[in-house]
Amino acid sequence: MSAIRQTTTKRVTRLAAKSSPYHTAVTLYEAPGDAELSTSHRRSVRSTRTKRKDVEAEEVDLQVTDDELPLSKSKKEKSKSKVEIVEATTLAGGVKNRSPKKPKMIAQSLEVPHPTPERWREAYDGIKEMRSRITAPVDTMGCDQAQWKEQDPKNSRFATLISLMLSSQTKDEVTDAAVAKLRTALGGSLSVDALIATDDATISEAIAKVGFWRRKTQYLKQTAQRLRDDFNSDVPKTVEELCSLPGVGPKMAFLALQVAWNLNLGIGVDVHVHRITNRLGWHRRQTKNPEETRLNLQSWLPKELHGEINHLLVGFGQVICLPVGPKCDSCTLSSAGLCPSAQIKKSSRPRSRKVTPVIPMEADPAPKIEIQLENAESLVESSSLTLKVES
Repeated sequence: MSAIRQTTTKRVTRLAAKSSPYHTAVTLYEAPGDAELSTSHRRSVRSTRTKRKDVEAEEVDLQVTDDELPLSKSKKEKSKSKVEIVEATTLAGGVKNRSPKKPKMIAQSLEVPHPTPERWREAYDGIKEMRSRITAPVDTMGCDQAQWKEQDPKNSRFATLISLMLSSQTKDEVTDAAVAKLRTALGGSLSVDALIATDDATISEAIAKVGFWRRKTQYLKQTAQRLRDDFNSDVPKTVEELCSLPGVGPKMAFLALQVAWNLNLGIGVDVHVHRITNRLGWHRRQTKNPEETRLNLQSWLPKELHGEINHLLVGFGQVICLPVGPKCDSCTLSSAGLCPSAQIKKSSRPRSRKVTPVIPMEADPAPKIEIQLENAESLVESSSLTLKVES
């Protein structure tokens, strides 16, 4: 084998790297002809600086001998890794493309389970009975409605995720209209490829009525690219992977799994669930945020109810248990003593107006002056005049 290696000629292949004229994130490699293999090409070459002055391409030397091709697999892998490193040049700004962050682990349980509230089942059934008689915005315009207008299963799941991302800090009526307008702007279907191909201005115009629409435009674009690159243009099936997407939190992740994949892995807690469960006294102490509420509920609420409690309480909070001015008079929990936060207005008789007596004014209180003349003799003797004043 050593003799064969001594007689085998070594062939050197040099790949010249340069920036793509179509996109700065792409690096092109060219194998020059024998006539072009001059001394200058064997040295490290730096490409012409682009207008941004931050993208540089270096020549990659790949030396492979004929006798090493069938014997050294590890060397081929090393050479391949060199190419991959150079290909990971930047998107813009001269910063190397970093590997995606590891998914953040989402807590699923408490170390010490929360105690089960008293009479919670009565309250739950009471809310369920009231919800059966009312139609809330979430029933006709919630995130589960966006999927029915799509034919492709991937697009249906993607539409659900888009609806959830747009619903943050936004009413269901506004979210539903924005999803419909975005679908029209993308050509009639909410697909990953269509969203990536659409410019930011078009997306922003379609969702301009939702809260934080500028930020959500970037989140939608970045999420679509992640789904294409890392998840085969489909919605992930784990909470951690969903939460690794821009603008997606635990609430959206659990609801997306329930609606898109029919996976009941946890409770989606939003502001309505957080507010109502605290008003009902279901927490040993008031919870500070939806995540704390979720962990408490998941520790004692039967798992078969995890998938429905969000929809149930959201509609209840939209119509009856309002954030400001709850309609406690219309809630059966108030009269049954199941809600410690109930605000019942006491009926009282209208107060009679107190009439202030009018005291009549007396006649002119000015003092009276009376002049009296004495007899003539005394008048002559004393030459005096007496004035008598009566008041």
